[in-house]
Amino acid sequence: MRDMMGLMKQAQDMQKKMAEMQAQLDTLEFEGSAGGGLVKVVMTAKNVLKSVKIDPSLMVQGEEEILEDLVISACNDARNKAERSVQERMAEVTRGLPIPPGMKLF
Repeated sequence: MRDMMGLMKQAQDMQKKMAEMQAQLDTLEFEGSAGGGLVKVVMTAKNVLKSVKIDPSLMVQGEEEILEDLVISACNDARNKAERSVQERMAEVTRGLPIPPGMKLF
């Protein structure tokens, strides 16, 4: 019975930490870049795109596909950074709890 009470306490603590982390994710921003920094984007941890900066040298008529690819790459870079950060934070929150491998809480 003591183990069950301890597990319930851990679950409550995790729930509180998860709520705190959710609030933090709204404010965390990650920069992604492509083309040696010619294209930069800023995205939140919840994958909300906040800004896009494109170097004017990329504004060449007839080469739109290159620019489009660079924007996509920069967005993917920022998203990957955000996902790694969220995974690291989740590992901290769930440390010590008997959660099956591969189970996604977020």
